[in-house]
Amino acid sequence: MTVVIVVLVIAGYAGYNTYQHFVTRVLTVPGCQAGSGSGAIGLDFEQARDAATIADVAVYDHLPRQALTIAYATALQEAKLENPNYGTSDSVGIFQQRPSAGWGTAQELQDPVYASQAFFESGPSALTKIPDYTSLSVAEAAQEVQHSADGSAYAQWTDEAEMLSADYMSTPHAVTCWYDPSQAARQGGSTKPDLPGAVRTLEGTFGTPRADGIVTGVTSARSGKSEIFEVTSAGRWAVANWLVTNASSFGITRVAYGGYQWTASLTETHWQQVAGNASGNIVVS
Repeated sequence: MTVVIVVLVIAGYAGYNTYQHFVTRVLTVPGCQAGSGSGAIGLDFEQARDAATIADVAVYDHLPRQALTIAYATALQEAKLENPNYGTSDSVGIFQQRPSAGWGTAQELQDPVYASQAFFESGPSALTKIPDYTSLSVAEAAQEVQHSADGSAYAQWTDEAEMLSADYMSTPHAVTCWYDPSQAARQGGSTKPDLPGAVRTLEGTFGTPRADGIVTGVTSARSGKSEIFEVTSAGRWAVANWLVTNASSFGITRVAYGGYQWTASLTETHWQQVAGNASGNIVVS
C-alpha cells in the first residue's frame, strides 16, 4: 500500500487520531498486495490481474507450484508482470514472446490467458516440454523456454517469484486489493455491478463450468445480487484471487470464502475473518 506521508505538529492524542484517520481515508492510493508483513509484495492492478491469470492457467493445467514460480520469474524479468504491446524486435506481452518465433500472433500474445498457455504447454519451447524442468533452477528452466540473450537475469527474481507463487496458488487470503468503488471509473473500472460479465470473463480463463473442471458450477442467489461459484478444492483460492484482482473492473464489492471476506474499500487492505462463512463455495456480490 502506498501512502503519501505528511508531517504536521498536532496537539494531543485526539488530534493525532483525527489526522491519522484523515491520512488513511484520503491519501491511500488504490492498489494490490500479495502476502503480508515483511513478505508483502506491492502490485498495481494490471500486475495483480496478470499474476492471477498466470496462476489460474497453471491451476487449470494441474501444474506444480514450481511451474508457476518459473513463469513469474520470467514475466517479472521480461515485462515486470505488465502486458505491453511492444518489446525487442517483434516481442509482445507478459512473457515478451515473439510471433516470428512461432509463439502465436501479436494479438493472441496480448491475451494473458493465451500467453500463459503458450508458456506452459503449447509454445514451441513450452515449459512442460522440457524434460525434468522441476529439477532445474528457476533461471535455467526459464532460459530453456525463452532462449534469452542473458538467461542468468531470471535468477534475480527467484525469491519474489517463489513468494508470489505461494500467495497466488496455495496460501489462503494472501492476495488483496483496495479501491473506492464509487471512484472505480477513474481507474478504468465499473461503479455498477456486472456479475454476468465477471462470469463470462472468468470462463475465458477456466473454461465453461463443468463437472470435471476447476469451476464446476455458477448459480445466482435468490436475491439476484450475488453469484455462487462452486470450485474444486485445488482452485478455490486461485479463483477467489482472480475475483478480487478483477473486482474493480466488474463492480464487485464483496468476495467471501472459507470463513473470510474481502470487501471493496480504499482502506480495507486485508481479508477479514467472518463467522458462519465456512462454505466450500465462493460468494460474490
